[in-house]
Amino acid sequence: MPHFDRYTTNKFPSEYVPTVFDNYAVTVMIGDDPYTLGLFDTAGQEDYDRLRPLSYPQTDVFLVCFSVTSPASFENVKEKWFPEVHHHCPGVPCLIVGTQVDLRDDGAVIEKLARQKQRPVQPDAGERLARELGAVKYVECSALTQKGLKNVFDEAIVAALEPPVTKSKRRCSIL
Repeated sequence: MPHFDRYTTNKFPSEYVPTVFDNYAVTVMIGDDPYTLGLFDTAGQEDYDRLRPLSYPQTDVFLVCFSVTSPASFENVKEKWFPEVHHHCPGVPCLIVGTQVDLRDDGAVIEKLARQKQRPVQPDAGERLARELGAVKYVECSALTQKGLKNVFDEAIVAALEPPVTKSKRRCSIL
């Protein structure tokens, strides 16, 4: 995921390469205390549906991402990703993350979506979905411009350190 590359190495990949399983580590300071974040990017392809959940145990927080330029990926948050995460790790906090916000107002993107009778996903739709699904929060970012990128990880850290009170005793670690 370009967001992990950008956040951990400050580099933006020049081309998209689908992930199978990638992991990153970065140490951040919260107040005077250092925290090492283990970030795991899992494969979204259907071929990995049975393998992917093996990376979920010990996860402290999930970032369920979609592109604001892809209404289909937005629908998949509700139809696939959020249910999968909560099936395998009930009670673990999740953030919904809208990505590629730098392209939301791009003329070519708007035109391409309009030909399909679609529009970019707006922030209010993401916020509604987060409330509907019981996510901790909806946040947006651009790995390219870094707009909102630090905030995504700051919010994830807060969610991991102060998870909501749940009845579940099962705990599943990551972003």
